[in-house]
Amino acid sequence: MDTGKRTILKAILWNALGLATMLLVGFIMTGSLALGGMMAVINTGTGLICYIFYERVWARITWGRSGGGNV
Repeated sequence: MDTGKRTILKAILWNALGLATMLLVGFIMTGSLALGGMMAVINTGTGLICYIFYERVWARITWGRSGGGNV
C-alpha cells in the first residue's frame, strides 16, 4: 500500500500536468488567459481532492494485486 505522502505527491504532480493542459484548452476555447486560468484552477482543485480520495480507497482494495486478495 502506498503511503499517504506518496499519494499526495502523485496527486499534486498529476494535477500540475492537468492544470497546464486545462489552462491551454481554456485559453484556446475562450481566447482569455484569465478565464482559461480560472477554469483550470477550479478544475485542478476539485480534481486533486477527488484523486486523493480515489487513490486512498484503491490503496485499501487488495483485489487484483499479486499475492493478496482474490485475483
